[in-house]
Amino acid sequence: MTTRNQKLQAWLDEVAHLTQPARVHWCDGSQAEYDRFVAEMIAAGSAFPLNPARHPGCLLYRSHPTDVARVEHLTFICTRNRHDAGPNNYWMHPAEAHRRVDALFAGSMQGRTMYVIPYVMGPIDSPYARAGVEVTDSPYVAASMRIMTRMGRPALELLDSAPDADFVRGLHCTGDLSPERRFIMHFPEELTIKSIGSGYGGNALLGKKCHALRLGSWQGRQEGWLAEHMLIAGIETPEGEIHYIAAAFPSACGKTNLAMLVPPEALKGYRIWTVGDDIAWMHLGRDGRLYAINPEAGMFGVAPGTAAHTNPNALAAVQHDAIFTNVAVTGDMQPWWEGLTETAPPDLTDWQGRPYDPANGPAAQANSRFTAPVTQLPCVSDQVDNPRGVPISAILFGGRRASLTPLVLEALSWTHGVFLGATVASETTAATIGQVGVVKRDPMAMRPFCGYNFGDYFGHWLGFAGRSDRLPKVFHVNWFRKDDQGRFLWPGFGDNLRVLRWVLERCTGRGVAVRTPIGYLPTPDAIDTAGLHLSPEAMRVLTSYDPALWLTEMDDARDYLRNYGDRMPEALLAEVERIRSELRSAA
Repeated sequence: MTTRNQKLQAWLDEVAHLTQPARVHWCDGSQAEYDRFVAEMIAAGSAFPLNPARHPGCLLYRSHPTDVARVEHLTFICTRNRHDAGPNNYWMHPAEAHRRVDALFAGSMQGRTMYVIPYVMGPIDSPYARAGVEVTDSPYVAASMRIMTRMGRPALELLDSAPDADFVRGLHCTGDLSPERRFIMHFPEELTIKSIGSGYGGNALLGKKCHALRLGSWQGRQEGWLAEHMLIAGIETPEGEIHYIAAAFPSACGKTNLAMLVPPEALKGYRIWTVGDDIAWMHLGRDGRLYAINPEAGMFGVAPGTAAHTNPNALAAVQHDAIFTNVAVTGDMQPWWEGLTETAPPDLTDWQGRPYDPANGPAAQANSRFTAPVTQLPCVSDQVDNPRGVPISAILFGGRRASLTPLVLEALSWTHGVFLGATVASETTAATIGQVGVVKRDPMAMRPFCGYNFGDYFGHWLGFAGRSDRLPKVFHVNWFRKDDQGRFLWPGFGDNLRVLRWVLERCTGRGVAVRTPIGYLPTPDAIDTAGLHLSPEAMRVLTSYDPALWLTEMDDARDYLRNYGDRMPEALLAEVERIRSELRSAA
């Protein structure tokens, strides 16, 4: 394969001159090519075939023990104006960033193969899709990008057909994997990504967080659309109607489980159809509605905690033709992680290849992953490749709060909805940082992923109200409210569909709610709880709010928003004052 795109060829010539690879391979996306990548990893000792009878086509990959997760402190947004990156990002001037990282790239691929990966984010024939090219020296990255994106010959044909169109340039090299020589640099004004010193996940699969969110959010603001850290799911009613939602939750708040939810027995006739489990690109349609596409073709899910009782759809999707990263393996080479079964099986080998010993820590690395095509989900939507996308009826934001926040509330307006998203917060637990109840803000679940100043980002969201009067309703959910004894009040998992049913009822003008300063709250009997054995008191707590506590929350939210200085839209600060005034009256 070669390209007729002169801009692409000129860039590749520059990259080859800088990195000096021994050979260049253009990725065509074929199965035969994927098999060669797998064979290379196995020969190098970094990957191992899993049990072909129990997990056909599956592979275990082990990364270096120092290279197992995102490195936010080494992830930079490189804009000419520091304020364009904002206080929500680490910043470096583009000239300095290029100088520092290019010194590490110089000669970095000597003796190695340079894989050229043309790819498309989104359905390949969608007007909302965007093309990119990643150059890497890692067969793991090349194999994973085949799963996660539309990669290979069709993507190159798209690039060749529009030689003047912009595309994202991604340069990646594993380097020596030293944390001291590890950088993930984003140049949004140049649509360029440079990543070195890591071979793991979003640090190396540059189509994912780097392109789809950090550069995607920048592109979206320039072009009038939204790149969001959101699931996309269709909810089919017993009558056969399908309504689509998009939802953003910080980590450990149930995002993946909601995207693949299995309805409870009490709600027979409902179905959940997964369009995407992680990222949504949303555009205004000609009818004024917001439409979403999933820019990815695969899932890169966290393994620990995934089990038949928590997410049977995800578990079913990874039984064949999947890559597992840093999980443990049983004696007969089946993947295993904490939460998969109640007890660890005998003859277990941990994620570092050692006989499992609890004294060494968990058998599977805490951030261990599975990578599989989204089409392998039993609940995959037939709209997953719709070039237009699916119309969004509701946007959900959510956090983890033991008190304060009701089970569900509806925003009073689009501006109020943006405020809810901008101030999303979760409380940490002792298991994570050693102190319970520390509130951390994660606006729209985009704190590590927004490629520009949050103040400008909130303003971009607010601007949609001036472009359409058919925007989705906005809601906030909290599955994690607790009683005085520290027990969860709401059962969660499949029963969250009961809340989603009320959400859909509100979208169609049928749900019962009461207006409060913080939003429309369901009455205690508005959500179907048949068979849950929830007490009336529990539902009262789940659907109520404390004005005094919310006044304190508004003080904290106001202080947080003011961190963004004159970039913060006055409309959000005015929303704080509106809520404060109404809360004082309610108190």
